[in-house]
Amino acid sequence: MITAILLFLSGCHVISQQLREQVKPETSFHDVLQDPERFKGQMIIVSGVIIETTNTKEGTLIKVLQRPAGFRGQPKDTDITEGRFLAQDKRFLDPAVYTKDREVTLAGEIQGKRILPTGEMEYTYPVIQVKELHLWPVIKQTDHNFYYDSFYSPFWRGYPTYIIVRHRCNKK
Repeated sequence: MITAILLFLSGCHVISQQLREQVKPETSFHDVLQDPERFKGQMIIVSGVIIETTNTKEGTLIKVLQRPAGFRGQPKDTDITEGRFLAQDKRFLDPAVYTKDREVTLAGEIQGKRILPTGEMEYTYPVIQVKELHLWPVIKQTDHNFYYDSFYSPFWRGYPTYIIVRHRCNKK
């Protein structure tokens, strides 16, 4: 049973098994951020939120704010971050689709670093050449008068169940 669960969970990641096998488990984004040149040529999987997308002669350059990955590699909805990175893709990626605040997960090869201005200071970005890129879908909220909550019900049909309840907000 445990083996079946592990096989199921390992197959649920948005990055291919082939690329995940090339990533050294001891290579953390924190370490890469501190010294990108030391990890040059290594594969990494990282997730985050797009800050800016720019097309160049070489392809598309995406500035990303790193966020810890949750289930399947999706960035967690949190303010926790270890920094920023640049994702370099050889393809044309439309900035109208790869817009600010969209979530991405990617696997790529660390190319080194690039120093760019961020406001009035300079920031050292690790540069990652994209091998696989997953753009997470946007979940749109159309009714702002409702919010969702869940609670645990141990009795429904004899199985523990999480029930999602839709509540109307009384905004005035």
